[in-house]
Amino acid sequence: MNQLTQPQRPADSAQGGSAAPAVQTFDPRHFHAQAHDALTNPQIRNNFRTAMDGLMTKRRDAFAEWDLETLRQLGANVRLRALAKLPDLLERLERNCQANGIQVHWAEDGEQACRIIRELCEARGAKRMIKGKSMVSEEMHLNAHLEEAGIEALESDLGEYLVQMAQETPSHIIMPAIHKNTGEIAELMHDKTGIERTLDADALTAAARAQLRERFMAADVGLSGVNFAVAETGTLCLVENEGNGRLTTTVPPMHIAVTGIEKVVEHLQDVAPLYALLTRSATGQPVTTYFNMISGPRKPDEHDGPREVHLVLVDNGRSRIYQDDELLDTLRCIRCGACMNHCPVYTRVGGHTYGTTYPGPIGKILMPHLLGLDATRDLPSASSLCGACGEACPVKIPIPDLLVRLRKEAVGEGRGNVPGAGVKRDAKEVAAWKGWQWLATHPAAWRAGTGIAGRFKALSPDRLPPWTDYRAAPKPAGRTLHAMIKARRKQEPSV
Repeated sequence: MNQLTQPQRPADSAQGGSAAPAVQTFDPRHFHAQAHDALTNPQIRNNFRTAMDGLMTKRRDAFAEWDLETLRQLGANVRLRALAKLPDLLERLERNCQANGIQVHWAEDGEQACRIIRELCEARGAKRMIKGKSMVSEEMHLNAHLEEAGIEALESDLGEYLVQMAQETPSHIIMPAIHKNTGEIAELMHDKTGIERTLDADALTAAARAQLRERFMAADVGLSGVNFAVAETGTLCLVENEGNGRLTTTVPPMHIAVTGIEKVVEHLQDVAPLYALLTRSATGQPVTTYFNMISGPRKPDEHDGPREVHLVLVDNGRSRIYQDDELLDTLRCIRCGACMNHCPVYTRVGGHTYGTTYPGPIGKILMPHLLGLDATRDLPSASSLCGACGEACPVKIPIPDLLVRLRKEAVGEGRGNVPGAGVKRDAKEVAAWKGWQWLATHPAAWRAGTGIAGRFKALSPDRLPPWTDYRAAPKPAGRTLHAMIKARRKQEPSV
């Protein structure tokens, strides 16, 4: 759904813009160091602040005349109903897709999905793939896998095209190149394609269109994501703004659609409320420029369209999430990006800081399942728990509650069914909290302890807990409330 006008910034902020520095590798295990670097980079902070402010305003205006809470509840109910019936709906989707001529493949993880797609390409001698935007393909690192097999995979979504050109990863699930301003985009395209430098968005768009159009015609395979897979009709719905999705799914002789298993909905009529929520929450649009409904390959009496359509359904840890009645809510997500746009942490550090395919609040509750808490241990804590993400979510995912649950899992206080559970458990910290719990449940000991603390107000810096590096150290009062009340009562005249 990305448009050039999304990463674009006002001309005054782009003046003097230059190409990004050397490509940097981001890792979720280094979140704190990466966040520090982002916070000290004024260009990143300005790019994201400007973009997020605009997106929040557009979303608010788009819902101005709607009963938003009723629509959100409807969307949440649609997703919950689909998840409640997920195993049956997936089988029904497979039957109806196959009846329509769509071949269905099942992948337990990203590696198997990559292998399926590679084998489909190799069986037909395909060497050139054109791709529409697909976060699942990013999740399973499809491009690198195909490159190793000698198959070129070119991104056709404008934002994805830019970040691929810059050898970067997307920084937002809807607008992959939103971390770049107009000046940076102009410099990148000049360096990589030789076009004249310009801050004219229309000229940059036209240049990209000219570069991509020939590649659509030459591609052997087109690959796309799926926004909604309708079990009732075997229809694959694709939401986009640029037309690249329609070209990707119709021009090459073979179309491969790849999606997570959670994207299925029960009825075709379920798509309408989700589509209304998705477009307004993502970009503030009533509808996107294109809404594609794919129901099969080219029929004998048709003159265009792919001769083969394949659907690859990817699990990659989603079944494990599905088995937990709390974490199950993670799978409601319709990938609108609203939680990112409203998150004060994401807005200040940007998407690359997280070092994961899905950044921001949704990434903080999804990536621990996909990568394990040992690799993402700091992400559930990278939140102020202000609740903005939960309030903005169009399908009412309780993101703050899920973050708290994952924090418990990280310190070994949860159910233990998240990979890497207990990775942050520290014996000293556990002992400290157990001691606090004991004091708080024994009044006499509590009074004695607070009394002693009041006598020694100044704590040595080397004795303070690590969190005081970023917060004011506690300063015990000289006298406790109970002591002051007791003294006050002694001064009061007896009646």
